Amino acid sequence: MASSSVKSAFKDGVRDGAPFILVLVPFATLFGVLATEAGLNVFETVAFSVVVIAGAAQFTALQLMNENAPTFVVLASALAVNLRMAMYSASLTPHLGAAPLWQRAIAAYFTVDQSYAVSITKFEAEPAMTVHQKMAYFAGVVTPVCPLWWIFTAVGALIGEAIPASFALDFAVPITFLAIIAPALRTRAHISAALTAAALSLLLVNIPYNLGILLAGIGGMMVGARIEKSTEAKAEATS
Repeated sequence: MASSSVKSAFKDGVRDGAPFILVLVPFATLFGVLATEAGLNVFETVAFSVVVIAGAAQFTALQLMNENAPTFVVLASALAVNLRMAMYSASLTPHLGAAPLWQRAIAAYFTVDQSYAVSITKFEAEPAMTVHQKMAYFAGVVTPVCPLWWIFTAVGALIGEAIPASFALDFAVPITFLAIIAPALRTRAHISAALTAAALSLLLVNIPYNLGILLAGIGGMMVGARIEKSTEAKAEATS
């Protein structure tokens, strides 16, 4: 019975992660194309996706490399973009923290925007799920996402400039992140953080090496944290 429920959770995860395929395929292909255009060979491009497995950080690093930014700026920017993974991990810990160490290590590697966004929504909606079911669900979400990221990075690297410009693969970038962010905007703190970051990114667009985006992200997090803290204080005062 328990085994059946775990298998069911895995299947549910695959089902819920599958829609991302629609944007993931062109997104990964686009990265492969741009990486080879930037001078990376096929092996380096695929290794980039396997090791980093974070689209936003990869595109950030690639763009800065194309602009001949200093190495420390490339590394710092990619790291800053990926700092959100620390918040994802903290958010998932109450749900997956009791799993065996090897499972948590694998989950840490596969914690990406898609797997986090879908899984945390499920876990919060169904708190009665066991740790085994939650881990199976998380694995299910990852199954149609991460392998295709690697595969189509390779496809893009192999095809390279043979893809017609009319295909406009870059449409996948904003659509992917809109699909991830929109369901997460559930509170005033979330919405305020998103609006603040968007406004600041427009105001700081002329700062070299895209550092304005990093500053905008920090500003958004500060505003969101402040509003969340204020909301919690008001809730405690009225209780």
